[in-house]
Amino acid sequence: INVVLSSQTTPPLMVLSIHSIKYFYTASSGIPSFHEFVGFGEVDDVQMIYFDSSTSTAVPRQDWVKEFLADNPEFWQLQTERFMYYKHLFKYEIETAKQRFNQTGGVYIFQKLYGCEWDDETSEINGFDQYGFDGEDWISLDLKTGTWVATKPQAVFIKHKWNNDQFRMSDFKYYHSQYCPERLKNYVNYGRSSLMRKELPSVSLLQKTPSSPVTCLATGFYPHRADLFWRKNGEELHEDVDKGEILPNHDGTFQMSVDLNISSIAPEDWEKYDCVFQLSGVKDVLVTKLDKRKILSNKGFPVAAVGVIGGLFVLAVCITAVLICRRKYNGEERHISPP
Repeated sequence: INVVLSSQTTPPLMVLSIHSIKYFYTASSGIPSFHEFVGFGEVDDVQMIYFDSSTSTAVPRQDWVKEFLADNPEFWQLQTERFMYYKHLFKYEIETAKQRFNQTGGVYIFQKLYGCEWDDETSEINGFDQYGFDGEDWISLDLKTGTWVATKPQAVFIKHKWNNDQFRMSDFKYYHSQYCPERLKNYVNYGRSSLMRKELPSVSLLQKTPSSPVTCLATGFYPHRADLFWRKNGEELHEDVDKGEILPNHDGTFQMSVDLNISSIAPEDWEKYDCVFQLSGVKDVLVTKLDKRKILSNKGFPVAAVGVIGGLFVLAVCITAVLICRRKYNGEERHISPP
């Protein structure tokens, strides 16, 4: 769900008072070696629960979540039941789509993203609930107006159906305005020491070949609200740079990188360039000078630097690949009615 993911993501250096909980569900058909259903929840963009159709069991991902479950054992059963519900519901929707298109094969993807944000300083609450089909936004809930908004013409019918169901709308309003924020506050209280911590990264300069761009890699930082950029004479560069996304490491920290094209930089001008890392909530920045003596080549890559992403990142890549998929299959546009 391309727009879904970008519209609700907290800006890198936004104040740390805003907390969020997000649930991602993805059902697929026709994708080899990929689970038919994957669901996971995140608190402040840190995965706290995971479920897939192979095990059909919700798995806690953080120690503070396990502590929460020890005090609230009934909650985990509810989480598993919710995942199972959407697993079967989404499978039904995909099979219904196949029948409508008179197809037995092909790739189908159905998704849902929902949750809420809470500002612990202003107490402001924002909720979101969105569906996607085949990698495109489908229908979303506007809590300010209390109505569903169709982002595709084919979703107009279901929009009218849901908008006329006042009982269903009341449930959504209650969940996003009361239940979700209260649950989020509980999670933040249990995970505060972990979620509110600050860890600075190690910063390295990497280069594949002498003519390749120089990559500035920062890994091991927390939280994910950070920035990494190249400067020349103290001014941030916006040209001849290629900034990567912030990615999760296997240990719950994050990494990011930014490339600098050095093809037009004269050797005597290298000293004018440096790479700067800035972590939200931390006054000091980490500055790494562009220095050939500090650059690690292909032969010198430390395993820890290039292999920091473990199983969690593999999962994230798979999910992201599915989420941003925007292909149309067999040259026809498909129609589906979300649950």
